[in-house]
Amino acid sequence: MSERIEADLCVIGAGSAGLSAAAGAAILGLKVVLFERGRMGGDCLNYGCVPSKALLAAAKTASRIARAGEFGIRLGPAEIDYAAAMDRVRAVIAAIAPTDSVARFTALGVRVIEAEASFVGPRRVAGGGVEVDAKWLVVATGSRPSAPPIPGLAETPYLTNETLFDNRARPSHLIVIGGGPIGLEMAQAHIRLSSQVTVLEAARVLGKDDPELANAVTLALRAEGVAIREGAPIASVARGADGVSVTLDDGTRIAGSHLLVAAGRKPRIEGLGLERAGIAHGPAGIVVDRRLRTSNPRVYALGDVAGGPQFTHVAGWHAGLFLRNALFRLPASVVGAAIPAVTYTDPELAQVGMTEAAARAQGHAVRILRFGFADNDRAQAEGETRGLVKAVVDPRGRILGAGIAGPAAGELIQPWVLAMSKGLKIGALAEAIAAYPTLVEVNKRAATSFYAPLFLAKRTKTLVRWLLKLA
Repeated sequence: MSERIEADLCVIGAGSAGLSAAAGAAILGLKVVLFERGRMGGDCLNYGCVPSKALLAAAKTASRIARAGEFGIRLGPAEIDYAAAMDRVRAVIAAIAPTDSVARFTALGVRVIEAEASFVGPRRVAGGGVEVDAKWLVVATGSRPSAPPIPGLAETPYLTNETLFDNRARPSHLIVIGGGPIGLEMAQAHIRLSSQVTVLEAARVLGKDDPELANAVTLALRAEGVAIREGAPIASVARGADGVSVTLDDGTRIAGSHLLVAAGRKPRIEGLGLERAGIAHGPAGIVVDRRLRTSNPRVYALGDVAGGPQFTHVAGWHAGLFLRNALFRLPASVVGAAIPAVTYTDPELAQVGMTEAAARAQGHAVRILRFGFADNDRAQAEGETRGLVKAVVDPRGRILGAGIAGPAAGELIQPWVLAMSKGLKIGALAEAIAAYPTLVEVNKRAATSFYAPLFLAKRTKTLVRWLLKLA
C-alpha cells in the first residue's frame, strides 16, 4: 500500500530549477516533497556546465603552456594525461555535489524521494511507493540530448554530453556533429588536449549569435587546428573499422575514432502523465503562460522543460518567479527579461538582447557601437587581443542588445545585462568610471563612441570656440 503525503509543494526534478524552488519553499516553512529519478543536481552539475568547464580549464592550461614562449618562459611540450584530466572533472563535480545533495535538502526539511514520478491526477503525483497531494506542483525535469534523424546513427556508437565525461580514453580524432555552444566548446577542449577534431554543421556555426562575433570564435578555433565544415549536411553515419565514419551529402567521407552528437536538446516530458493532470505540451515542451503556469493552474513548469532558453541561470531565475507568483502572489513575468547567453570557448562569446540582424528585422533604427580588444591596454599586456564589443542601440541611446567576443566575455557582458534590466541608456555605461588597466574598459569605450559624432560635429567645435572667447 502506497504512503500518502499531504504537502504544500511537490517538485519533480532536482536540477537547478527544482532544487531552487524546493529550497526556497522549505526555507519559507512550506512542507516540500522532491522527486528525482537520476542524480541530484541534474544536467548542469553532472553532465553539463560543471564538467564541461572543468575540462575547458584543463585545456586552457595546456594552451597557456603552449604559449609560454610568447612571455619569455621556456617550457617543453605539455604531456597530456587525458584520463587524469577526466579524473579532475569528476573531482570538481564531487566538490560541488554536497550543495545539491539529498543530505542537504533533507536538512532543509525537504522530503526527497529518489524515484521516477508521474501525475495520477490534477494535484497528485506518485512514485517510489509514495503518493503526494500538493497545493502547488512544479515540473522541472529539464532536457536531454536530441539525436538528429541521420541514417545509421542509431546503429553507431556515439557520445553526448551525458556520456562524454565518462570516457577516460583520449579520442584520436573526435568528430562533432553540431556547431552550437556545446559542440564548439568540446571541440576546442579536445584540440588543446591533443585530439584531432572535425566539426560538422549543416548551416552556420553559432547560428543564433551575431555573425561578426561568431566569426571571431570560428577564426580562433580554426587557427588552433579545428576543422570546421559549415553548410555540410550529413548523409549517413556508420561504425568504422577503427571507430566511426561520416558521409556528407556531397559524398565526402570522414573517419574518426569517436563521434560526439551535440545537435540540440529536447524537453524531458516522457512518462510524466501530463495528460492525467490536464497539462498541455508540445514538441518544445510544456506550454506555459508568462508567469510559468501550465494549463493546470496549480502546476508550474520551470527551466528547460518550459520551452524557453535552455540555461541553468534561466532555470534558477524561473524558480524565483515561481516563488513570487505562487507563494507571494506578486505578479512576475518572463516577458522582456535581459537574459545573457555565453559560449565558453576561447575567446568567449556573450550576448544579451537583440543582435544587429534581429533589431533591423524588427524595424528598429539602430546604431552599431564597436570597440576591439586590440585597443585595450590590459588585453595587450596579457596577450588576449582577439575580439570586440558590439552594442546595438537606437538613435536615442536605448540599448537593444550587446555582444562580446573576447577574453572574459561572460563576465564583461554583465554591465550590459544590468543596464538593459534597469532600462538604463548608453550614457550610464559611458559615464561609469572604469579602473585602469582593466578589460572592462572595452564596455566604456564602446559606450562612449555613441557620442563621437556629436563631439566631432562642426557645430560643436564652433560652440567651443565661442565659449573660449567668453572665458
